Amino acid sequence: QVQLVESGGGLVQAGGSLRLSCAASGRTFSSSYKMGWFRQAPGKEREFVAAIRWANRNTYYANSVKGRFTISRDTAKNTVYLQMNSLKPEDTAVYYCAADFDLDRLRTGAPDYWGQGTQVTVSS
Repeated sequence: QVQLVESGGGLVQAGGSLRLSCAASGRTFSSSYKMGWFRQAPGKEREFVAAIRWANRNTYYANSVKGRFTISRDTAKNTVYLQMNSLKPEDTAVYYCAADFDLDRLRTGAPDYWGQGTQVTVSS
């Protein structure tokens, strides 16, 4: 089992920045995992935001956030981050951390593990 705990959400004005954190724990967590971020806005489906391979730091982004968001990880802390810059009102959503061995399964929204979510609100 893997547990994921997000933090760092909040209210920010358009153009501002926030950094989300997701701490992973559990005896089965390892460098074979891929981790990612998803978001779900009110009335919309959950969508992929970004992912990272724990082992080699390869990263993947949705087109809507490319150039504004950066995903990274700290292996010593078993934590993945999502640095969000130049935030827009349309970035408002609940952001979820996710983890899976399989990158395709992660990116298509069917990972084995989810965090509880953290709210990000961007005011105009």
